[in-house]
Amino acid sequence: MTALSRLYTSATAPLERNDWILPTLARFLFAAVLAGYFWISGMTKLGDGVLGIFQPSLGAYAQIFPKAMEAVGYDTTQLTTYHWAVVTLGTMAEFILPLLIIIGLFTRISALAMIAFIVVQSLTDLNGHDKWGDGLVLGAWFDAPSNSLIMDQRSLWVFLLIVLVVKGAGPLSFDRAFKPHRAAD
Repeated sequence: MTALSRLYTSATAPLERNDWILPTLARFLFAAVLAGYFWISGMTKLGDGVLGIFQPSLGAYAQIFPKAMEAVGYDTTQLTTYHWAVVTLGTMAEFILPLLIIIGLFTRISALAMIAFIVVQSLTDLNGHDKWGDGLVLGAWFDAPSNSLIMDQRSLWVFLLIVLVVKGAGPLSFDRAFKPHRAAD
């Protein structure tokens, strides 16, 4: 058994020394799987013109504040500055946070903010859109299907981001410029 243990340890030792693999792969997968999702979602919230980000679309308000929009008959002029600020900042976050993660700039903070964004997004889906009883939206852990929106998919999204919070961006990032360099021994 000792020989088997040594063989296993020597075979896996190179992985222990390569701390760059997980954060680099996490950023790559975020770019490949999730960045497009957030970009397209952000685009649906933009109003008309060059400054459309500051004049969110009707759909932006309906996505983020569905019950409030229904209560005011989908008339955005009846909403408050608070609603405008949340929609505008949320839309900006859908563009800025993924970009920061992809280029590896302020990665830990961006990934943490992205986790908070996903939690708020999930709660909005459940509360705002009344999806608590919808098994395909909420789902459950430790069940056979793995296709629910929140407990399955978004749990994996959050795990990917937790890797970046814990490990940082890795060597191929702008964050590397902030890391102090060791003087030559």
